[in-house]
Amino acid sequence: MPELPELEVARAVLRERLCAKTIARVELFQPLAALVVRDQTARGFAETLTGAQFADVTRRGKFLLFAFAPPVTATLALNPKLTGRLQLAAPNVKRHKKTAVIFSLSDETELRYFDDKAMGQLYLTDDVTRVPTFADMGPEPFAVTRAEFRDRLKPYRGEIKGILTRGEFIAGIGNAYADEILWRAQLHPFRKRTQLTPDEINRLYDAMQNTLRQALEIVRVEMGENIHREPRAFFNVHLKTGEPCPRCGTTISEITAQQRLTNFCRHCQPGGLIRGM
Repeated sequence: MPELPELEVARAVLRERLCAKTIARVELFQPLAALVVRDQTARGFAETLTGAQFADVTRRGKFLLFAFAPPVTATLALNPKLTGRLQLAAPNVKRHKKTAVIFSLSDETELRYFDDKAMGQLYLTDDVTRVPTFADMGPEPFAVTRAEFRDRLKPYRGEIKGILTRGEFIAGIGNAYADEILWRAQLHPFRKRTQLTPDEINRLYDAMQNTLRQALEIVRVEMGENIHREPRAFFNVHLKTGEPCPRCGTTISEITAQQRLTNFCRHCQPGGLIRGM
């Protein structure tokens, strides 16, 4: 799933490549397009966007937002979820078999959206607050102070990894970066929030800031303009089951619960309820 670092890099690339470009043609590939495209304007997805000129690309949490020059007033909001990806490509580049939408641009390049499991959504909307989960998001990680972070944690009583991945707590963090943040903070992913000391909460805040900032720099280099890629080889624990912990050498553990994989180091991240390997 693309999270804050990947989406922020994609946003910067798309802003550079798309702004002032016009959409010459919109192609919807069925039946996939019917699953991922949502027209909340009732004016027609392709009809509205054909001829539209990109004005800006922004990010909020795990959403990318495309704004257009007048007379188009609608916003295109992308929530890629688990498997949705955007790709910039020349027309002669082979299309991904799960492509749902292609926007052909005035510079003869294409912006493509493909989704292997049809889990993401592209919303054309006059009001982004009508897009599911959008209005419920908490602050961005880099916008929240240490004191605000501590205060926002107080209402939650569950496992700390689950809290980190709740968009209404902090926007933009998903399963992968939660593992990396907790490893850096040396906190067991299944520790209860109520068990954390003030020092551990401070470590968690610092780990969130440092992990995401460092990831941004790495992803920016490794992704380049290949925004459909998801650089993850630099991770310390996530998807590193059975490999040695980079900090202590202990074999990295894996637990799968509620259809979510969690990786952590039992030595560096002690405590918590052990529910698997």
